Amino acid sequence: MTNAISSVFNKIPAFAGTIMEYKAVVENLTLAVYLLDEQLRLNYLNSAGEELLGTGVRHAYNRPLTDFVQDIDGGEFITHIEKSIRTGHPITEREICIKRTGGNEITIDCSITPLITKGSPAACLLEVIQVDRMLRIAREEHLLSEGQATQNMLRGLAHEIKNPLGGLRGAAQLLSGELSDDSLREYTDVIINEADRLRKLVDRMLGPSINPVKKELNIHDVLEHIRYLSIAETPGGISFKTDYDPSIPDMHADRDLLVQAILNLVRNAVRAVGVNGNVILKTRILRQFTMGDVCHRLVVEISIIDDGPGISEELKPQIFFPMVSGDEHGTGLGLPIAQNLINIHDGLIEFDSVPGHTEFRVLLPLNGDNKSAKK
Repeated sequence: MTNAISSVFNKIPAFAGTIMEYKAVVENLTLAVYLLDEQLRLNYLNSAGEELLGTGVRHAYNRPLTDFVQDIDGGEFITHIEKSIRTGHPITEREICIKRTGGNEITIDCSITPLITKGSPAACLLEVIQVDRMLRIAREEHLLSEGQATQNMLRGLAHEIKNPLGGLRGAAQLLSGELSDDSLREYTDVIINEADRLRKLVDRMLGPSINPVKKELNIHDVLEHIRYLSIAETPGGISFKTDYDPSIPDMHADRDLLVQAILNLVRNAVRAVGVNGNVILKTRILRQFTMGDVCHRLVVEISIIDDGPGISEELKPQIFFPMVSGDEHGTGLGLPIAQNLINIHDGLIEFDSVPGHTEFRVLLPLNGDNKSAKK
């Protein structure tokens, strides 16, 4: 803590005998702590505060907080701080989105406490904790449990549908054998064909029942195969770009199942951009990454990004449910099946979408046994 910062505390009687004595504790908090004056200039920030703002104390001291973070459209983080200083009332807010210098957005919880102390330059104490990681873990746990619940429901539904369908089909075949008039057999043929169609639909909803055949493979070979297939299928106006991390080692997976899952995501991206647009395939390595309640040392992140109109807010919570589709010509089965195929590999598909930028991320543990204890 610099002398300049220490002098701030010395001017605050309420803190001079306590925080200065325990400043090492404050400096080691994972909670970001700031002291701001009435112009929102930073009089103090601890180590967690430096990390959250992405700057050092010497660079940040006596500069406005708004030099480092801004409200996103509709956000009120800065407004709440100004209001708390003006009214003298503390304010606590949850899950506020703000934008840091450099453009990346984060989600925070914050508490703002006005300081009414004579002779002190500090007008308020600001406490901030970044909650993106916790929110993401909670969202992924929800996706995993939601996918498992959906599969269990579908298995029960398939059993209830297939049994009567088999009876209907068998009865129609017997009836067809008893009819001498060919024109009447057309009706029994309709029953048989529709029963077969419904059975195939149920099988598609359930996805593949085979066990994966995992072998060593290079994920970029798989993605390049998918890219060439997609180029052959799509209009010439669509641009396919790649942003690969060449350091990613070979992984243990079922090539055919990965192709089926990722190709489905790429086809969705192609449909979203129309006849002109951009589709990007990107890979990265994530370290010490938690999926559900398991922390994996290394995870491969495969991103499929498009600049289409995005997914509607109404559709987002249901996007991985069967028979739900934003495309009037879609079946609504592609994404649930893709999620199931990735789940078979102990992985997960998640997404973010705003107009002009939709990103589906396939997350796969680099090796099946490459995981640490449950958190």
